[in-house]
Amino acid sequence: MVRRLAGLIVGVVIAIGTWPAGVATAGTCPVPLPQGSEPVTLVPADFVDTIDNPYWPMAPGTEWVYRESDTKGNAQRVKVTVTDRTRDISGVQATVVHDKVTERGELIENTFDWYAQDVCGNVWYMGENTKEYEDGQVVTTAGSWEHGVDGAFAGVVVPSDPQVGMTYRQEYYAGEAEDAAEILSIDEQAQVPFGHFNDVLLTKDFTALHPRILEYKLYAPGIGPVLVFGVSGGSDREELLSFDLPTA
Repeated sequence: MVRRLAGLIVGVVIAIGTWPAGVATAGTCPVPLPQGSEPVTLVPADFVDTIDNPYWPMAPGTEWVYRESDTKGNAQRVKVTVTDRTRDISGVQATVVHDKVTERGELIENTFDWYAQDVCGNVWYMGENTKEYEDGQVVTTAGSWEHGVDGAFAGVVVPSDPQVGMTYRQEYYAGEAEDAAEILSIDEQAQVPFGHFNDVLLTKDFTALHPRILEYKLYAPGIGPVLVFGVSGGSDREELLSFDLPTA
């Protein structure tokens, strides 16, 4: 899932035209980011194998561990791992990221997210397969979706060139996943158990499904998300405890 709320319109065939063949140039980047429920057509040739956007690099083997807590003292452990697997989504080879949530050692949620980066450097969210558990049993798979299936469309989680005021869709599956974001700042600071960070990207994350829910999310260069906290509709806080890069 897009932690936590929960087309580059590359080769968009809707009113924009098509890209010239070959690698994108300064004339083709950036391109409009997806908004609302507008459809996008993603061209596999316009995606790259490596996700190296500085605000959320995803080399296989990278691991983040977060603590998610609320005002009542409840805490969950969130472990996010970039696998070495890919999933073919409309011809795009998306990186599979495993997201596991536990509370006192008990599995609460098990999710596989799918991400891909385009030639401009935008990181696309292509879908997720999520399961929530109670007493070791799956109780719901609500929120699962995949680009191109049942009217669902991919969105962008991190733009290639973030600018204050920029807005974009993160995911769209009507009635299930309609998250969006707005960039508030690109020069913030953040302090979490893992450390202190400068030049942090700050986004405001929201969803049309629950208008009163609003979260702020902070991304540190070279690391990815380091802090998420609710400012309306809840006061949960998710902060980075550890970060490990893949070994050579």
